[in-house]
Amino acid sequence: MNGGASLLVVVGGDGSVNEVANGIHDLPDVEIAVIARGTGWDFVRTYEIPHAVDGAIDVALTGRARTIDLGRVLYRAWDGTEAESYFANVASAGMSGAIAKRANETTKALGGKVSYLVATLAVFARWQNSEVRLSVDDEIRGGRMHDVVVANGRSFGGGMKICPDAEPDDGLFDVLTIGDLTKRDLLVTLPKTYRGSHLPHPKAELLRGATVTIDADVPLPIELDGEQPGTTPVRFELVPKALRVRVPD
Repeated sequence: MNGGASLLVVVGGDGSVNEVANGIHDLPDVEIAVIARGTGWDFVRTYEIPHAVDGAIDVALTGRARTIDLGRVLYRAWDGTEAESYFANVASAGMSGAIAKRANETTKALGGKVSYLVATLAVFARWQNSEVRLSVDDEIRGGRMHDVVVANGRSFGGGMKICPDAEPDDGLFDVLTIGDLTKRDLLVTLPKTYRGSHLPHPKAELLRGATVTIDADVPLPIELDGEQPGTTPVRFELVPKALRVRVPD
């Protein structure tokens, strides 16, 4: 299937990495190198792969391989059928799915950080929370939530270090629940996410596990590496050591 190739160079953004991960998740001998040319650049942040083209090319030529986990996702597609996809960086269910959709549908001329920030403020202003039911391995949670973030990597949304301690090869997702935020909560906390200093927070909880299920009274949009393929109910399963990424030596 891979024609004997051992290295695949991905030139693009998080969505391009997502497409490639979905295509080669069952080809463990293929390694990817990433030259970030998209908007968000969130995947490369976890691995400190340079944004500059020359630096990224150098990593592609001389870097070392790091074998990371992937997430397998079972969800309801927009047409109502059951679907399956994989993600490499960060997934979520709730408001962030609507934020990613709005950011993707509007201009990104000002860059990923500004695009996602504007989309966050716009979506938050009209978002209506619903009751969410969540399981992380044996832990059960429920209540009104804005978001549930399922992280393999550390950043999403154009540089928000949403789960700053996530390790993409530890066999566990970092799962962040974001509760019933007020406008003041958002305005105070949002700047901290870019520094990774927003935790602990009284309306957030960080859990860790290898299997996550999310359901809600009203179907919530899901987001996988910035893509929006469908809604809850959704199940996330960690697939250990499934993707080889070339990182700085």
